[in-house]
Amino acid sequence: MFLPHYYEFCCRVKTVAGHDVLEKIPGMLGAMHAGRPMIITDKGVVAVGLIDVVTGAMGDQITIGSIEDDVPPDSDLKVVNHLARIYVEKGCDSIIAVGGGSVLDTAKGVNIIVSENSDDLMKFTGAGALKKRLKPLIAVPTTAGTGSEVTLVAVIADHEKNRKMIFTSYFLLPDIAVIDSRMTLTLPDFLTSQTGMDALTHSVEAYTCLSKNPISDACAMEAITLISNTILDVVRNPSNKEGRLALATAATLAGMAFSNSMVGMVHTLGHSVGAVCHVPHGTCMSILLPYGLEYNMHKNGDYTGELLYPLAGETIFARTPKDQRATKTVEYVRALNQALYDATDGKHPRSLKEIMGRDGKAMVPKDKLKDIANVALGDGSIFYNPEDMDFDDMMMVLDAAWEGRKLDQSLVKKG
Repeated sequence: MFLPHYYEFCCRVKTVAGHDVLEKIPGMLGAMHAGRPMIITDKGVVAVGLIDVVTGAMGDQITIGSIEDDVPPDSDLKVVNHLARIYVEKGCDSIIAVGGGSVLDTAKGVNIIVSENSDDLMKFTGAGALKKRLKPLIAVPTTAGTGSEVTLVAVIADHEKNRKMIFTSYFLLPDIAVIDSRMTLTLPDFLTSQTGMDALTHSVEAYTCLSKNPISDACAMEAITLISNTILDVVRNPSNKEGRLALATAATLAGMAFSNSMVGMVHTLGHSVGAVCHVPHGTCMSILLPYGLEYNMHKNGDYTGELLYPLAGETIFARTPKDQRATKTVEYVRALNQALYDATDGKHPRSLKEIMGRDGKAMVPKDKLKDIANVALGDGSIFYNPEDMDFDDMMMVLDAAWEGRKLDQSLVKKG
C-alpha cells in the first residue's frame, strides 16, 4: 500500500452534477451576491446551440452582462487581456465559463485581471502572485476531458513567443462546477474520443507520477474505470446521456486527481507540441500517453501495472502475471487508441504524423520535433516525472511517437 509520510489534497470546488442542473445557476450566483455575469465561450459552443441551452435554463432570473465567444481553440494571452477590458466596460460582477479547457482557462485568466484591477495577465506570473479570492466563477464544461472546472491551474498560450504559460494558485479554483449531460451531447465522435483520452492521461499521470497521494489515487482510479467502461460506447452512441454524464464525471475526478498530484512527461511534451504546432491538447495526450508509460516503466512499473485493473477489468488483471501487468497496461492503451481510430473512421490519430489540419496538411512536420523538444525543456511539469529527461531523451520519445512505433527500451535512460 502506498502511504506517503506527508501529502496535501484540496478541492474546494462545489460540484453540481446531473442531467438538468443548469437551472440551479441563478440561485448559486445569488448565494455569491452576484447577478450580472459575463459568459465566456467560443464560437463552436455558440454554433451548436449550447449557450441557448444555458441562457434558457436560467430564464429571466439573471441579467447577462455580456456574452463573449472570441476564445480560440488554444487560449491566447491577448484574448484574455481583451476580455478583461470588456468585463469592466460592461459592469459585470462574475463569470460563467461555458466550454472546453481553452474557455475555462481563459476565464480563469480574465478573472485574475478583473479581480486584481489590472490590465495585463503577465503581471501575475510566478508562484504566490495571487493573494486573495477572485470574482465568482462558475465553470460549465462542454467537453469531458480537461477537468479544468476543478483545477487550480490555467494554461494560457502566448502565440507570439510559441509558449504556454502555466498559472497555479488555489485562488484559481472555480467556485462551482456545473456538470450537465446536455453540455456534451453535441460533441463530435473524434472530440469525444480525444477529450476522453485527455482525462485518462490526467488520471494515469496522477497515479504514476511523483506527487501521488492516497486521495488523488482514489479519484484517478475511479476516473479510469468510468472512462474505460464508457468511452467507446459513447463515441459509437453519442446520444447516450448516462454515458455522457459518466465521462463528464470522470473528467472532473481526473481534474481533482492531477490538480493535487500533478502530471509528468506526457504533459511536458504535449504542452510543447501544442505550443509549436497548435495541436489540440487532447490529441497530444492520446498519442503520447503510452510513450510516457514506457519511458517511466523502470521507475514506476508497479503503479503502471496496477492500472490494468480499472483499464481492462478484473479477469484480465487476475490472469496477467504481476511482472507483465505494466506492459499489458501499455498494450491496452494502444489498443484503446486503435479502437477509437476505427470508431471515428480514422479521425482519432495514433501518431504525431497522422495529425492533420483542416487544410489536409500534417500539423506536426518531422522537422519541428527539435523545436518541440527545446520548448519542452522549459515546461515545469517535467519536475514531477519519475525519470529525468534531457533534449536527447525528448527527441527519442518524440521520434517514436511521430512514427507510431513502440519505444526502444534499450535506449531509455535508467537514472
